[in-house]
Amino acid sequence: MSTLLLAQAEVYPTGEPGVLEAIIGGVGMLVYLVFIAILIIALWKIFVKAGKPGWAAIVPIYNAIVLLEIVGRPVWWIVLMLIPFVNIVIGIILAIDLAKSFGKGGGFAAGLILLSPIFYPILGFGSAQYQGPAAATA
Repeated sequence: MSTLLLAQAEVYPTGEPGVLEAIIGGVGMLVYLVFIAILIIALWKIFVKAGKPGWAAIVPIYNAIVLLEIVGRPVWWIVLMLIPFVNIVIGIILAIDLAKSFGKGGGFAAGLILLSPIFYPILGFGSAQYQGPAAATA
């Protein structure tokens, strides 16, 4: 007979996860990798449309610097993107500027913010043309 401490329970009777849990974890990982691949490909296409190298989409900090250049914001904003909670505001501003840089409005910017796996591919593979950095004209 085993004794359990407070808030302690045996999750698996045999002490190891079962086959079903392994399958669910594998499917979850596959969905996550597909999600990431779609966003990388869409960002690659957006960079190419803006006249920047597409491979920059896969380099972690450099892709944020290129995105800042595309929307016309100063490169030092990369520091702001490293500050917790401030980075959320900066991300929203960048999404709005990115939509404006491709001739889209506020509704499309809201889509980039809230439904990025749908709206980034629309921007990358759609008919939107890069019109220059939106923040530079403000």
